Amino acid sequence: MQSIRQSVWKQLCRDKHLIIMAVPAIVYYILFSYVPMTGLVMAFKNFLPGNGLYSGDWVGLKWFERFFSSVYFGRLLRNTFLLSFYSLLFGFPVPILFALCINEVRNTALKRSIQTVSYLPYFFSTVVVVGMVRNFLSLNDGIVNNVIEFLGGKRVNFFMEASCFRSIYVCTSIWQNFGFSSIIYIAAILGISPELYESASLDGINKFQEAWYITLPIIKPTILILLLLNVGNLMSVGFEKVYLMYNGSTYETADVISTYVYRQGIESNKYSYSAAIGLFNSVMNFVFVFAANFASRRLANASLW
Repeated sequence: MQSIRQSVWKQLCRDKHLIIMAVPAIVYYILFSYVPMTGLVMAFKNFLPGNGLYSGDWVGLKWFERFFSSVYFGRLLRNTFLLSFYSLLFGFPVPILFALCINEVRNTALKRSIQTVSYLPYFFSTVVVVGMVRNFLSLNDGIVNNVIEFLGGKRVNFFMEASCFRSIYVCTSIWQNFGFSSIIYIAAILGISPELYESASLDGINKFQEAWYITLPIIKPTILILLLLNVGNLMSVGFEKVYLMYNGSTYETADVISTYVYRQGIESNKYSYSAAIGLFNSVMNFVFVFAANFASRRLANASLW
């Protein structure tokens, strides 16, 4: 036992600088991720504001049953899942394809310029992005409607059409995030030994075959890990963007769990009810990431744990 303690103490002393660097992150997650979880008790109580966090009578699963029997349950679940699923389906491959294309650019100055331009939208605030989209798609003077009218079509009020919401949301998300998301793929590709490509070129392999048989198989673990992390957030649609883009006429396709929680919790003061919905959403994400990790471990022999 004494030797084990000495060994542990020796390792702590050896890694003390790394431990000190990790302390702020650990404190952050404890304070802002784990401590607030004690407030989940509200989902099982009839919370009364002003009487303390743990006030109110215990009601068990009452709020969950109310949400499951609500007329909005199916719509919220469908909209949340479809927005995330479409974003993942159409948005996840784009950074990979962009990284593969950037890897083929030999002019260093041009490559850096393209990368810088692709990163910029990520640093725009959501308010700015939505404002730009609203200007582009404006009914009266938007450039998109101007082009449609010039080609003989009829102007479309995109933000009042429920059928257009998902397409606008997914396309703008891809445009805003693909450049920044490609950084990790570019880094993974740069770590591939050039000798592999040289050997392949001697065998007469073309660029497409290089990407298919060399680049993608080597960076597959990176792709799978990021895919699993994205699947873990499949039921977490960004509240800010949806809230800024939707309106009463687009609720049918735009209203998601996070916006419904906001309206019930902040606007209607139904704190326990909104806490129950938020807990349900978190549990769904937990289930998705475990299922995806299990499938990835079985099918591709790669997983987070």
